[in-house]
Amino acid sequence: MRAALYSELPDELFGAAAIEDPHPLYARLRREHPIARVDETGVHLVATWALIDEVLQRESDFSANLTGVLMRGDDGRPRTFPLPEAGGNHVIATADEPAHALHRALVQPRLAATRITALEPAVMGWTQDALLPFIAEGGGDFAPVSEIIPARAVACVLGLPDADVGRHRAWAMMGGSILAGDVNERQLIALATETGRMVEYLGEHLDAMAPAASDDAEAPLLRTLARGVERGEIDRIAAVGIAMVMFGAGGESTAALIGSAVRRLAVDAELAARLRRAPDRIPRFVEEVARLESPFKFHYRLVRRACALGGADLVPGDRLMLLWASANRDPAQFEDPDGLRLDRPHPKQHMSFGRGGHFCVGAPLARLEARVVLEQLLARSRAVALDPEASPVHARSIFVRRLERLPLVVEAA
Repeated sequence: MRAALYSELPDELFGAAAIEDPHPLYARLRREHPIARVDETGVHLVATWALIDEVLQRESDFSANLTGVLMRGDDGRPRTFPLPEAGGNHVIATADEPAHALHRALVQPRLAATRITALEPAVMGWTQDALLPFIAEGGGDFAPVSEIIPARAVACVLGLPDADVGRHRAWAMMGGSILAGDVNERQLIALATETGRMVEYLGEHLDAMAPAASDDAEAPLLRTLARGVERGEIDRIAAVGIAMVMFGAGGESTAALIGSAVRRLAVDAELAARLRRAPDRIPRFVEEVARLESPFKFHYRLVRRACALGGADLVPGDRLMLLWASANRDPAQFEDPDGLRLDRPHPKQHMSFGRGGHFCVGAPLARLEARVVLEQLLARSRAVALDPEASPVHARSIFVRRLERLPLVVEAA
């Protein structure tokens, strides 16, 4: 049988209320429509932990390739916007085997635990550069702070000049724009233009690495990618595509995580005080925020062949939106799913960094950045609160849960 058509879904999914707080919608989907199709778009929302976990284990049925995205058309109704099915679009997270394993093998060593640990002094320096003036001024909009640190981290991993940090920050924050769902034609043209600039920039830096390419374990990621091109393991388009993914996946998602964590502290003075007294609990706090406010609310899967999921029939070309943010609050998986608890026995068992073979290679770096920012903010302040004269605002996106404005009042320690 076909998946249930949730008639109110398009308006609710794209609506302002769901952008600010999507969790009531997700809870209703889990209860009433664990798999629900969005009009006649061929897109199906998958809302429960069990169904998403099943999809991830059925790679022969479901491809990670990103061939189209759900958008709201000019008439207000949902439609599918097609994307190119070749080139640099299918890399790392959106690649299938065997390409996925090859891409991951190139990237993983540069993001290994020992390499990430060695980055902590640099992350500390970037955090202090951004945070100390912010605290000295008594606060302001925290969003630029949460954005600049991940942008510098991604550039460092890739081997790009820190002097270009302004461009890096802009590119990092536009990573999920095409998946936002509510982009008009003018915005699409601007996005395509800026993406072209990014491709040219990354290509130039990749080419500059090639003559000096080596197997040096300390080499930046762009040099590793250049070496892969030289050896014929990947082509130049894929190498640039991998570098682009690093900006969005490593920049915007980490900024989203940091912003959500700081907002939680700003509305809960008791929790902030508790973490000041016990900073060793901050890593657990980071995991709970990642679970409760998943930086990326979903990712797509493409149906390869006729099959069924959750009793619903699917046809080749259908698309699934795997709602990580919904699975992370599934009461069938978590006790007290909406509560922030620092005593969960397995704090890292959530889907915010993906799951299975496509688990995010940058998760250790995101966790490090969030921990350092929170440690420094709490250690250097007596109080952090929302600015009563200005409200936080989330990016208008069905895909990313990022605060693009977070006005705070901060009392220095």
